Amino acid sequence: MVVAGGGDNGGGGGNCCMKWWQHNRNHYNHQHHYNHNSNSSGNSNSASGGGGGGGRVVAAGFVFCLVCFAINGLIAVLYGWLILTPPVSLNERKGLPWLGCQEDNEGSWAIGVFFGQSPFSLKPIETTEIWRNESAAWPVANPVITCASASDSGFPSNFVADPFLYVQGDVFYLFYETKNSFTMQGDIGVAKSIDKGATWQQLGIALDEEWHLSYPYVFNYLGQVYMMPESSQKGELRLYRVTNFPLEWELDRVIMKKPLIDSFIIDHNGEYWLFGSEHSSFGTTNGRLEIWYSSSPLGPWKPHKKNPIYNTYRSFGARNGGRPFRYNGNLYRIGQDCGETYGRRVRIFKVEVLSRVDYKEVEVPFPFEESSKGRNAWNGARYHHLDVQQLKSGEWVGVMDGDRVPSGDSVHRFLLGCASVAAVSGLILFLGVLLGAVNCIIPLNWCADYSGKRSDTLIAGERANVFSSKLRRVFSRLNRVPSFLRSWIKPNTFAGRSVLTLIFALGVALSCTGVTFIYGGSGAEEPYSWKGQFSQFTLLTMTYDARLWNLKMFVNHYSRCASVKEILVVWNKGIPPKVSDLNSAVPVRIRVEDLNSLNNRFKVDPLIKTRAVLELDDDIMMPCDDVERGFMLWRQHPDRIVGFYPRYVDGSRLEYSGEKYARKNKGYNMILTGAAFMDSQVAFERYWSEQAKPGREVVDKYFNCEDVLMNFLYANASSSKTVEYVRPAWAIDTSKLSSAAISRDTNVHYKIRSECLKKFSDMYGSMSGRRWEFDSRKDRWDV
Repeated sequence: MVVAGGGDNGGGGGNCCMKWWQHNRNHYNHQHHYNHNSNSSGNSNSASGGGGGGGRVVAAGFVFCLVCFAINGLIAVLYGWLILTPPVSLNERKGLPWLGCQEDNEGSWAIGVFFGQSPFSLKPIETTEIWRNESAAWPVANPVITCASASDSGFPSNFVADPFLYVQGDVFYLFYETKNSFTMQGDIGVAKSIDKGATWQQLGIALDEEWHLSYPYVFNYLGQVYMMPESSQKGELRLYRVTNFPLEWELDRVIMKKPLIDSFIIDHNGEYWLFGSEHSSFGTTNGRLEIWYSSSPLGPWKPHKKNPIYNTYRSFGARNGGRPFRYNGNLYRIGQDCGETYGRRVRIFKVEVLSRVDYKEVEVPFPFEESSKGRNAWNGARYHHLDVQQLKSGEWVGVMDGDRVPSGDSVHRFLLGCASVAAVSGLILFLGVLLGAVNCIIPLNWCADYSGKRSDTLIAGERANVFSSKLRRVFSRLNRVPSFLRSWIKPNTFAGRSVLTLIFALGVALSCTGVTFIYGGSGAEEPYSWKGQFSQFTLLTMTYDARLWNLKMFVNHYSRCASVKEILVVWNKGIPPKVSDLNSAVPVRIRVEDLNSLNNRFKVDPLIKTRAVLELDDDIMMPCDDVERGFMLWRQHPDRIVGFYPRYVDGSRLEYSGEKYARKNKGYNMILTGAAFMDSQVAFERYWSEQAKPGREVVDKYFNCEDVLMNFLYANASSSKTVEYVRPAWAIDTSKLSSAAISRDTNVHYKIRSECLKKFSDMYGSMSGRRWEFDSRKDRWDV
């Protein structure tokens, strides 16, 4: 690209940028007139035909593009800092490879545990309500092993995948691939659980070779434990024997000099069968399946007569996806569907014929319920490996990996970001053309009508090359585009200015989009683990018929948050909607109340399946990430009210005020329960105790203050801290868009609440001496 001042209909328009370029254009016209006179009197200029003045104008045009690009860049950086910068987390890894969990183009795989009465009725571990009587992990939720699990144990990992379960009595051992954050190759890790998969102790790395390892198929033969991991990078299939279970292994033998991937061995009808896919078959790996047979799992192995059994589309499920299993006397093979992306889902095949000369299987339904939460779900994008086994109790347990993003997501986002930046460059060039700062799209000496000095060799070459001559004519036509555009879109007119404004706005939008794609991560609002575990909570909101539109938007948004297990709608008045009217990614339960009372918000409900409840008004919208941060903080302090709207009550003043008053006093002692986490059992039983009855009567009298009462009850029950604040990145109060709100008249609302403060202080004691400062925690979420 060559930029130069000049041209008609450019500049103008009334803003300083246009006037500056108008000045440059005038300077260019004067200089061009001088150069023309000099040429007429025999004074030749440089081959560029622009002289020193032209060079300065070329530089000015370049500066224009540079400045515009810098302005867009600064806006994008500001956008990234304000919007994309994640909040400081207690377990933030700051992008250091020795801390693990780095973004990886292969994905962010994690591992979950499932239970069922059959291999075809598996449900995630959270449905079993494991640890129901423990403090902050009721229920334990998937995933149970992540890259953080391995990394926090001293084995930096980018992801964990390909889980295989080995059961010894009541103890679960889990062997899995862990991608080393340093070497960027797979190792075999191992973890142990003594509580049916609720908690896992990371034991270490069971196998580490100089090449990539994955798919650690572990099995027992004649009392000896063997492991057959994928070693395709080595070009062979290797069998290891344990010497000190589960961490020490030695090579027993090389089974086959083939780069097989995702292989397993199964005993069937008195013979052993080895299933695998050959990696060397370029382009068909995920659609290829081969079988060998032997009288022993140690070999030697002979190929099946029909090899390859499959050499078809990658979506077919030919590539193995875990350990085969037997159920009701039938043998089933697990395959991978790699059609949409690598490892999109598992498919189950019933083996009907398996002999030396024939093989037949038929796909059977696998009723696995995929999450509707998209990238916010740990397995929302794909799940490609399953190992399911029957326990002595008759119950079935399965371990499955999952990923929230498709394969190659990070590269895809980077390319989209680069494309956005390239589009911004094109818009800046277009803007320069319209303002007269850019006069030439193609360098002048590439054009057919160029009259400057050129070498004899170049001229002779062009005469001999017809294509070169035609190309120069095309370049000449392209260089007429700027003058044509300036004659079509006149910057001095209102329409022209509107076009310039639109171009600038589009450039800013594309700059921000590019930053989002390159630096904004996967777009997932992930949950935060506490002590290496995840959990779930019930989202409770109270509403009535006049706010149905609020409820629909509320449910559609919050049901996609990662840790939401169920949404409970307390319906206070009017005809309730049908659950089918609500677009939800989780189960919704509507509890219809007989009496329209704000006390219904805290009614004891034995059907609530989680210890944690998020009480959230249906007119409050905030990011799922803020909700997840609040939940993680509550799990640290389950005896407190953890919420997003702080208030300060001066014990001597007893006048209700907003957040500004709390900021002025540099502290808070109340959290509004219209957006707060609490213990569903402790809080609700406390609220409906006999002691709280006078307070509930006040709430019914004023139809207000239920959240104030809950804070007084918590303060009355403990002399220690009872509230925690989390500052949301942003929050929108949609009640401002509607007249259906009890607090729309702020003065009246505050006056009623001040009366409540006086009554509750008399009933339950003063708030004097209770104040906790902002920005007092290490996580800095309370600034």
